[in-house]
Amino acid sequence: MNTAGTIDRPLTHDPQKQAPMKPSTEPAGSATQDCTPHGAKDSRQNRTREMQLIPEAMARAHMHERLQEADRDRRAAHLVAARRMQRKAERASLRARRALAMAVMQ
Repeated sequence: MNTAGTIDRPLTHDPQKQAPMKPSTEPAGSATQDCTPHGAKDSRQNRTREMQLIPEAMARAHMHERLQEADRDRRAAHLVAARRMQRKAERASLRARRALAMAVMQ
């Protein structure tokens, strides 16, 4: 069995027996240079702190959205109940009118 290994499944895990890496074909200096400005450590620490606060902010926004959704659902249910009661009152009013008309007719 003489098959070459792949990146995911190398032929051997021993670095001494693996083929050497080929040099990059990109021209030198084409990639962005790896430079660290003077305030990089501070900005990196601030970014880390901000990154740690992202889940909390997302959870807060999610809860705010859920509360708004619950409020909308509550108002919709209240409106449906009010319309149902209005229809029931209209039917009762019609029954009362009919009963009154029947009583007057006799």
